[in-house]
Amino acid sequence: MTPRRARGRGPRTLHLVSLGCPKNRVDSEVMLGVASERGLTHVDDPAEADVIVVNTCGFIDAARRESVDTILELAQWKERGRCSELVVTGCLVQRHADELARELPEVDHLLGSSDALALSRVLAGDAPRLLVGSPADWVIRASDPRRLTTRGASAWVKLAEGCDRRCSFCTIPTLRGRQRSRAADDVVREVERLAAGGVLEVNLVSQDTVAYGRDREDGARLAPLVERIAEVPGLRWVRLFYLYPERLDDALLELLGGHPRVLPYVDMPLQHAADSMLRRMRRGHGGRRQRELIERVRRRVPEVTFRSAFIVGHPGEGEAEFEELLAFLRWAELDHVGVFRYSPEEGTPSASQDAQVPARAAAGRARRLMTVQRKISRAKCRALVGRELEVLIDGPSEESELVLEGRHAGQAPEVDGVVYVGVGHARPGELHRVRITQSTDHDLAGEVIDAPPPEARPSSPRPRASRGRRLPVVVG
Repeated sequence: MTPRRARGRGPRTLHLVSLGCPKNRVDSEVMLGVASERGLTHVDDPAEADVIVVNTCGFIDAARRESVDTILELAQWKERGRCSELVVTGCLVQRHADELARELPEVDHLLGSSDALALSRVLAGDAPRLLVGSPADWVIRASDPRRLTTRGASAWVKLAEGCDRRCSFCTIPTLRGRQRSRAADDVVREVERLAAGGVLEVNLVSQDTVAYGRDREDGARLAPLVERIAEVPGLRWVRLFYLYPERLDDALLELLGGHPRVLPYVDMPLQHAADSMLRRMRRGHGGRRQRELIERVRRRVPEVTFRSAFIVGHPGEGEAEFEELLAFLRWAELDHVGVFRYSPEEGTPSASQDAQVPARAAAGRARRLMTVQRKISRAKCRALVGRELEVLIDGPSEESELVLEGRHAGQAPEVDGVVYVGVGHARPGELHRVRITQSTDHDLAGEVIDAPPPEARPSSPRPRASRGRRLPVVVG
């Protein structure tokens, strides 16, 4: 057993695990910045950490279970390692603070979803055990400390917090509050700092990105902000996430289709396609409008990469409604799709609706939907073989030390596939032209063609047969 490190003896160390969505990851990066300002050194090994922080997700039941399992696993280092403080933060705490405080005595401090900066008080030693503020209190600022954890030359940038939508299945307004958009000047200042530090790709994210600025009185809107960001010197790629399925304005479509640094990539969670299900989900539109929207986007942005997400097993979904979703998927031929099994969340309207779907039936539908999508993805990847694509190199692959992973413009970090390239003719954080030579269901492999080959060039790797990339984000 390694003895605990005496507090105050030399530089203190911190290990942080971030679970859930990219928005949570940004909060984790702020907490790492706070720790750095307090003089703590980040360590990859929890056994070497004086302070361990777990930033939790509480969105659905599976995420809550994962969060609790992670807390219990890391709590062991209070006995086996030198950890003297275990801090749990994020959405799970925001929703279940009292219960967690009662059931997890090994946790020293609990912070809510709006309390990233409050970690400073914890590290200074003057914080109560329970420090959970109002979710409406937190909006990131360019002046907040932040330490990036993304690979290569990529970063996430939050445009807003919270959400004003009232989808029947969702707890985000409870966990994060109503929408609070950042000032455009503040967002641009953050992007300028990131670009000056070598970031080439910014991924713009919020819970409802298309609604950016509607809560502000200064006239801020999404398209003008995106255009300002795209003009930041040094930046090469700007990507948008979480565009709610409504009529996108012409100015935004013009940027997506014509600006050289705004990627033609649309991430739009559609959730379902059957009219009856969209009504039950309180999405505010029907399946016909979704089809019209996809057609309009593809007319205006011919090279668009379309990503979406769907929920199966929501109350009221029978075989007829599910078959309608499958038919929509075959028609739409989307590039990337995520599927989630419905999780009944306490306090949401969906949880009390009739016609609840058995978990086994929902699991079967999820498999059937992804079987259809896998064929679509395989064909789209195969069509890229022989093409030359610009690829942003992220870093070494887990497959082999002789292989690097990168992404082309149609692949978002951590949720889509990757491009494998051989080591020796590219470095992490660089953009290169790559000729695609192989493909699988989701991944590609190729060779760099805009740099001189090394003397001993390794052969191109054979991509994996399939890929399950929906993994929790773990920092450290």
